[in-house]
Amino acid sequence: MNTVSGRNTAVRTLLYVILIGVSAAFLAPVIIVAINSFKGKFYISEEPFSLPDSETFAGLENYTSGLEKTEFFSAFFWSLFITVFSVIAIVLFTSMTAWYIVRVKNIFTKALYFIFIFSMIVPFQMVMFTMTKTAAELSLDTPWGLVLIYLGFGAGLAVFMFCGFLKSVPLEIEEAAMIDGCNPLQTFFMVVFPILKPTAVTVAILNAMWIWNDYLLPYLLIGSEYRTIPIAVQYLRGGYGSVDMGALMAMLVLSIIPIIIFYLFCQKYIIKGIVAGAVKG
Repeated sequence: MNTVSGRNTAVRTLLYVILIGVSAAFLAPVIIVAINSFKGKFYISEEPFSLPDSETFAGLENYTSGLEKTEFFSAFFWSLFITVFSVIAIVLFTSMTAWYIVRVKNIFTKALYFIFIFSMIVPFQMVMFTMTKTAAELSLDTPWGLVLIYLGFGAGLAVFMFCGFLKSVPLEIEEAAMIDGCNPLQTFFMVVFPILKPTAVTVAILNAMWIWNDYLLPYLLIGSEYRTIPIAVQYLRGGYGSVDMGALMAMLVLSIIPIIIFYLFCQKYIIKGIVAGAVKG
């Protein structure tokens, strides 16, 4: 018995060591960027892993320079606008679609479900140029149009997760609401949607992290007229490959702080939601 217990303790300890190592590997780039954001730009390339000292410490110079060069607050507004409204649209419309697919079982809903699943495996590069051309012809090359396009790209995974969760929700709950006089919309928003909270938060987190950090889609559609943060940061690259490394590091730190705060507030739901979305009906 002691031998088995000792073996389990050893395995658990080894697992903790491995997980700590993996966590350190993921956190190291973020820590290095934060450290270098307080160094003079000429010292970042020479001593990237050293802590700032009296010679290399630049104070807040990199931050003030980056804010001025990138028009960061304008880019922050557009990133926030696009991310918030895209996430709201994805969570709201895909949850309603998933509810319809799960509760109305016919050939049409089955085909619709498989279309959403198929959209998850289509590489973005396959539709990139045709999507850009179509968006321009339909006047969707604006922040408002970009919200609609993000809804399309994010719908596949969201519908899949909501459908998986809804299959585990007893139909009797909705029937009781109908008996009490609720119409379908009232049943969804007053009964079904509150039950979907864990999966809804998970979908919101995954899509918020993707949309906030996305560079290619905003660059292709709205370019420099409505700069998001990833596009604004790229403007720190000068001619002939020159880069203001200090300002670049500072702006990277400012760009990841909001999404980290959002994740920390909502992360307790993400595992619960993913597990719930994996239920098979």
